[in-house]
Amino acid sequence: MTESTTRTPMDREFFDRPVLEVATGLLGRVLSRTTPEGTVAVRLTEVEAYAGELDPASHCYRGMTARNAVMFGEPGHAYVYFTYGMHFCVNLVCGPDGTASAVLLRAGEIVEGAELARARRNGSPDRDLARGPARLCQALGIARELNGADVCVPGELMIHEGAPVPAPLVRSGPRTGVSSAHDTPWRFWVEGDPSVSPYRRHVPRNRRGQAAPGA
Repeated sequence: MTESTTRTPMDREFFDRPVLEVATGLLGRVLSRTTPEGTVAVRLTEVEAYAGELDPASHCYRGMTARNAVMFGEPGHAYVYFTYGMHFCVNLVCGPDGTASAVLLRAGEIVEGAELARARRNGSPDRDLARGPARLCQALGIARELNGADVCVPGELMIHEGAPVPAPLVRSGPRTGVSSAHDTPWRFWVEGDPSVSPYRRHVPRNRRGQAAPGA
């Protein structure tokens, strides 16, 4: 029996709370993804909170669409979206139905299935296997078909207890790469963990793709 088959998912009540509580509480938890190829699991070391229609940086700021509908539903489900025409990112929905809050999973340490993760990531160094939201999805094999997946029941995608990170080791700072509300300190990470991604402030660009003056 593998380690992944002995784990049980976290309770939905964990996600039915304010987004900042869920975000900090997710650090140290384990996300696992099982496919016919095997299981890959990651210990979460960096996350980012988004507060739905109250948050200018959220996909739900202007209300519900076909793309973001999952975020308005039951807590404990995955919201998976495609970005930059090439990458997937995964969020975990939190708060009561209709609030549309979610936590973006930004980075983590592979704790199971490293060989499979390396193959998916074309031999990247272990530190970089899930160092960034797109890399995390690539390493775990997360794509559009998992949009709406319930991570609180046994299945392909589950969130497990892991080992919560002690409060003194949790750091916070501005969100990275967003054009609105980018100074809001809702990115949380584990102090000193090598799998945490580098901070990148959003840089406005002109029509030629060059950085705008003063950016």
